[in-house]
Amino acid sequence: MKPISVLLVDDHALFREGLAGLLRCRPNIEVVGQAADGGQAVALARELMPDLILMDVRMAGMDGLDATRQIKAEMPDVRVVMLTLSENEADLFEAIKSGAQGYVLKDVLPEELYRFIEGIFVGEAPISGVMANKMLGEFAHPSPAQQLDESNQEQLSERELEVLHCLADGLTNRQIAEKLTISEHTVKRHLRNILAKLHLQNRVQAALCAYKQRGSKPRQ
Repeated sequence: MKPISVLLVDDHALFREGLAGLLRCRPNIEVVGQAADGGQAVALARELMPDLILMDVRMAGMDGLDATRQIKAEMPDVRVVMLTLSENEADLFEAIKSGAQGYVLKDVLPEELYRFIEGIFVGEAPISGVMANKMLGEFAHPSPAQQLDESNQEQLSERELEVLHCLADGLTNRQIAEKLTISEHTVKRHLRNILAKLHLQNRVQAALCAYKQRGSKPRQ
């Protein structure tokens, strides 16, 4: 099977080299390039078309959020995961709005990072536990602007709503399939329908919508 090609984007060369060394230990991961800022990341993404970009948030010049927006606009199939020190909720939500598929803090253990990288290609959405807790706290008392639009919610079937709530619980596709007694293929089809109906880019955004909807209504 073709290795997962990864582009590393961070303004600290020592961190990039250390991360590249860790990733090269995995036979199914290939580091194809490194960039020191967002501008270089955009240029290398165009040239290399990596499967995945591990992107820092705070960098001189073009930051990771602006780079992610540009990359996802031009190359929507390239997956971007923020790998950062920033525990700022605003960065988390802006990254997800920009199309990032995940948000992982740099204190993650190597084995967990490997699992995150491999999981993203089977439909999982990596978010560090600290940031997931912040996300839950943010939606514990949602403002009206945060609530899931009722007209959009009504477009979802009962089964799609069940899948959406499973996303909010952090379940993988396999776990959703087991819980709802359906196939993983059916789960993926429901996810595609949910994203299309709610005009979302990825399952992380769908999970956020589920949190919003859960906060605005009591669970049954």
